[in-house]
Amino acid sequence: MKIIFISIVVSLFFKVSYSQIVYSCNSKYDADVKVYVTNSKYDADLIVYKVSSKYDVSENKGLWYFADSKYDAKKKIFFVESKYDADLIIYFTDSKYDAGWRNKEKMHLMY
Repeated sequence: MKIIFISIVVSLFFKVSYSQIVYSCNSKYDADVKVYVTNSKYDADLIVYKVSSKYDVSENKGLWYFADSKYDAKKKIFFVESKYDADLIIYFTDSKYDAGWRNKEKMHLMY
């Protein structure tokens, strides 16, 4: 019984910790991650699909929900105009199934 309870708690913890609820800041100094949006998915570190509900993001797979408040977000991001100023390069996709990491070395930025 204890093992089942611990397994459930651990799995819930990992689902919450991987969620990608983001808030778009107005200042790069307030942001956790500086993001550049590219026009080519082949140049991206992460292919992102915007979801309409925070409950649709449960794993670190590029499904982003944009929160209205920085207090509701797991990560605060700032969109930069140059990819050389960015920590993370993303591409917005129209398909949920295309979302995901292309450069897994940068996954730590969204934890």
